[in-house]
Amino acid sequence: MGRYRPPRPPSSKYITPEGEKVLRDELHQLWKIERPQVTEVVHEAAKNGDRSENGDYIYGKKRLREIDSRVRFLTKRLESFTVVYDKPKDLNKVFFGAWVTLEDDDGKEKEYRIVGPDEFNLRENKLSMDSPLAQALLKKSLDDEVVVQTPEGEKVWTIAAIRYE
Repeated sequence: MGRYRPPRPPSSKYITPEGEKVLRDELHQLWKIERPQVTEVVHEAAKNGDRSENGDYIYGKKRLREIDSRVRFLTKRLESFTVVYDKPKDLNKVFFGAWVTLEDDDGKEKEYRIVGPDEFNLRENKLSMDSPLAQALLKKSLDDEVVVQTPEGEKVWTIAAIRYE
C-alpha cells in the first residue's frame, strides 16, 4: 500500500489582520529566534566527532528540517493571503470576519467568528469559512434559520446576532 493521498481542494485565501499577525509572529519566532539556537546546538554537537550516535546532533538536524519546512509553508501562505481589513457594507448579513450568535431549538446560544482556514480554532469559537456551518451562515441575515447536516443528524439554528469588530 502506497502513501498516496489525493490532493486536498484549495482552501480559501482570506485571513483576518489578527490571524496574519499570529502567523507572522510564528514565522519570526522560528526564523530569527529558534533556528539560530538549534543551528548553534547542531554546530557544537558536530564538533564532538561521531555523529551517528550523537543525540544532540541527530535531534537538532531533525528539528532544523521541521523548522525549515514550517518556514517554507508560512512564507508561501503569507504571500498568497488576502488580508480583510474592511467591514462589509451590509452589517446585517454574515460575511467573513463576523461574530455570529446562533440559537438552537432549546434556546441555547453559541457565538462563532468566521475566519480563514489557517486561523480556525474551535476552543476560541473561530470557524473556518470553508466549514459546512460557516458556508451555511454566509450571506444570511438576522433571524434566518440555518440547517446543517451533522454526524448526530440535522441541526437547525437561528441567527440571533451579527457583529463586526
